[in-house]
Amino acid sequence: MAEQTVEEIPTAGGATGAAGERPAGAVVRDALGVGVAVGLSGFAFGVTSAGSGLTVWQSCALSLLVFTGASQFALVGALAAGGNPFTAAAGAFFLGVRNAFYGLRLSQLLALPRAVRPFAAQWVIDETTAVSLAQPTRRNARVGFAVTGLSLYLLWNLTTLLGALGAERIGDTDAWGLDAAGPAVFLALLAPMLKTTTERAVAALAVVLGVGLLPVLPAGVPVLVAALAAPAVLYVTGRREQRGRGQEPGQGEGPGQGGHSGERGARGVRGDER
Repeated sequence: MAEQTVEEIPTAGGATGAAGERPAGAVVRDALGVGVAVGLSGFAFGVTSAGSGLTVWQSCALSLLVFTGASQFALVGALAAGGNPFTAAAGAFFLGVRNAFYGLRLSQLLALPRAVRPFAAQWVIDETTAVSLAQPTRRNARVGFAVTGLSLYLLWNLTTLLGALGAERIGDTDAWGLDAAGPAVFLALLAPMLKTTTERAVAALAVVLGVGLLPVLPAGVPVLVAALAAPAVLYVTGRREQRGRGQEPGQGEGPGQGGHSGERGARGVRGDER
């Protein structure tokens, strides 16, 4: 019997199976499409960062070292609104925590050598995770991760530099609405992943909390409060499931109502009669 050459890996849905491996060219094409499309939004970040008061080098350092668009936009947005730097940094940090959970999933999927993992961790973001999880085999996933990460990292940092340098020529950055580019890209990636009712409820509640508290809380704080949406929805969902299990047949019956109790009672009566 011939050896199987296609690797079996867990797919995004959790099933393990050997799907036909995609041609490397197709994976590279898709990965470059994501890397280029998202990488160009680094220009918007550079302009917004410079408009918030950061220098060109500070803006570039954020892209080089942090390299997670949603957190970077949250940080400079809070600073531009006059928020406390520590509050702004805390909001950006909590947004970036999601990358740690991506890393747990990708560590199993990619199975990279230990020496490579610290360097690959810098590229664990929304886009590389989405491209990697969409692949049918580990080899395809590794190619998708590497091409997406490399193209996006290079282009994002280049466009950050160009945006920060060109901010003065653009003038009023608020008039261009460039600060909305980052959140728009993040929402475009997030929306297709909201498949269950619980996930949609968490997203909806987070939006209500984040937007509703903007007029009453300091800049950066609404993002922190919105993070409470997940535990709140999970708590309510868990309580509903517990109540549902408590109403199953055979549960909640009083003494003597269950089958075994009735049988024991009947036996006792018959014994007394004898």
